[in-house]
Amino acid sequence: MAQHIALYRTWRSQTFREVVGQKHITQTLQNSLRENRLTHAYLFNGPRGTGKTSTAKILAKAVNCLNGPAEEPCNECSACLRITEGAVMDVVEIDAASNRGVEEIRDIRDKVKYAPTEVRQKVYIIDEVHMLTTEAFNALLKTLEEPPAHVMFILATTEPHKIPATIISRCQRFDFRRVSMEEQVQRLQYVCQQEHIGITEEALHYIARLSDGGMRDALSLLDQAASFATGGVQLSDILSITGGVASDQFKKLVLAIKEKDLGAALELVDTFMQEGKSADKCIENLIDYFRDLLMVRMVPNSPVITERVFDMSELREVAGHFSPAEMMSNIEMLNHYQSEMKYSVQPQTLLEIAIMKISGGNKDVVNGAVAGGNVVNPGAGSQGDLFTQMNKKLQQLEEQLAGLVKSGLAAAPADSLSKQGASQRVPVPSVPTKKSGLKLDGYLKAVELPETKTILMKWSQVLGLVKEKKITVHAWFVNGDLVSTLDDSVLVAFKNEMHRNTTEKPENKLLIEQVLTSVLGKPYRLLTIMRKEWDDAHSEASASPEIMELQPEDGLGGKVKEEWISEAIQLFGEDLVTIKED
Repeated sequence: MAQHIALYRTWRSQTFREVVGQKHITQTLQNSLRENRLTHAYLFNGPRGTGKTSTAKILAKAVNCLNGPAEEPCNECSACLRITEGAVMDVVEIDAASNRGVEEIRDIRDKVKYAPTEVRQKVYIIDEVHMLTTEAFNALLKTLEEPPAHVMFILATTEPHKIPATIISRCQRFDFRRVSMEEQVQRLQYVCQQEHIGITEEALHYIARLSDGGMRDALSLLDQAASFATGGVQLSDILSITGGVASDQFKKLVLAIKEKDLGAALELVDTFMQEGKSADKCIENLIDYFRDLLMVRMVPNSPVITERVFDMSELREVAGHFSPAEMMSNIEMLNHYQSEMKYSVQPQTLLEIAIMKISGGNKDVVNGAVAGGNVVNPGAGSQGDLFTQMNKKLQQLEEQLAGLVKSGLAAAPADSLSKQGASQRVPVPSVPTKKSGLKLDGYLKAVELPETKTILMKWSQVLGLVKEKKITVHAWFVNGDLVSTLDDSVLVAFKNEMHRNTTEKPENKLLIEQVLTSVLGKPYRLLTIMRKEWDDAHSEASASPEIMELQPEDGLGGKVKEEWISEAIQLFGEDLVTIKED
């Protein structure tokens, strides 16, 4: 039985004409080959799965083909066949993600001066080149500046902004684009015909849409669907293996949201969960669905939307129920809760809350009944109104208390209000400031160390990434000041106990420590302290002891000296006075 090879490997492009969706690049390279205007270094940039490495290998074959150099490699000569197999020592493919150090690049620099032994030209293909260290880039730079005539470098990356400008300026840059839906569908249909895979047109469009412009992702998904399906591949098969939701189900959910029928909406969500869908995938698909509705409403005849959507008439019908403002608001709300899901242990609950929010209410609650549960009948403005008033009052009290704590009034002694009279006194709970229990000597000495100063320079990056990950944590953490670092810990001082306590919550502290590790390059622990405790310790450490010296006045001699000694013994006691002769 022949071993199955993944479709994306079987159907990897072997000639320029097979590269899907990158005509602007392949045509330029073919013209260069025909006119012998090749350069020594190329930079291929673009999203994953768009053909960067495949094009690099095709170019390596084209310049070394025994029947060339030609606009297309013949793929029949020994050079082409062996380069395809990766068996030619002069064509080297390097993964910079796992070979990112300066030693690997120095090894290349030392070897490029030697002429190729098997083919016409040495070719170095460095994939994920943005992963190289600064030292490795510096070592590569010298080679790119003055390369031997027999060497070609092809750098491939998905993140060109991480590559130094000095490297980019020495390369011809080609930007690979996401493959369009139409081109992806045509390629997938061709592969299905050659592989004898039966598949519906709707399923093909859904695969192309899910791949987000990456041909490799599309072929991988097709391969998985062909293995899963019994018979021809249907849309339901794709939905099953990806955790997606059918558009007709989303239509029901979105219309329930529009009608504020929260019971029906939550029942649909529960059905999705029972079928094994994930909450994060559901909210992602729901955002995409509202985005399509918005596009249909705003630019109905745009090819951007017509190639994404399979059933345009149905989408137009649903879009008619919403105003553009409603759809934009819903997308913003769903996007917010999608971000919160990354840190939640109850993603389904967040999905349900998000749907409640965008529904804006529930007509069943107004009528006093919720599907599948019990609710207190508010009656004619009695219990329901009272409950609302109590909630508002509680919120007001919490805000007042937070304001008092922030201004420092909460810790004031009760008799400070005595001037107002006993009848006017308002009991304010005191908030004691807890001591950190830290030994601060080491941190006080470390204030002026280079490591503390380096981290202070990067502190704005730390705060920015915390804000990006969770803005609510940033709102509390930004009120602290970095005061010192020691070993693997950073010490942050807070003026307000509430800010400190919220920052110290395990989930918030974990997020901040993850950001510290990401920005500073190694794991750090977060320690907190009250600003007053830090300032007091700093003052004590900086205060020098007062030195008392006995200085005789001019011309008084030993008699006065003896009187001073006698007086000192009377003041401090004989045990504490030590007499030293000059």
